[in-house]
Amino acid sequence: MRDPLPKFPGYALRRAANATAAELSGRLSELGLTQSDVSVLLLVDANPGVTASAIGRQLDIQRANMVPLLKRLEELIDRAPIDGKSQGLKLTAAGTVRLRAARKVVETFEDELIARVPPEHRAHLLPALEALWR
Repeated sequence: MRDPLPKFPGYALRRAANATAAELSGRLSELGLTQSDVSVLLLVDANPGVTASAIGRQLDIQRANMVPLLKRLEELIDRAPIDGKSQGLKLTAAGTVRLRAARKVVETFEDELIARVPPEHRAHLLPALEALWR
């Protein structure tokens, strides 16, 4: 069968995103984490005291979806009052350990991923992708 779809950049991006997301998800599932979980843990680690709403804005996660996500991570993230209504987030000791393991998985995956790209295109890959979503 002739396949005209790969000539469309949007189609190719979606196929690449789906394939790589599935691969990374499989690896992270061995740690009991999802890609969203790891994204949240990375942001909390980099920004101790950050609020859930700031993380939601950064990751484009709706407020209603942040609640169950943080509930799932409650043994990995502590909350501390910032003011009368806001709570800051920081990693627990268990969260730091789990993130360390997840970071190794993600970094290994990212190294393998970039190795699939022809060397002459590697320097342009991230800028090109960012240009499409920023």
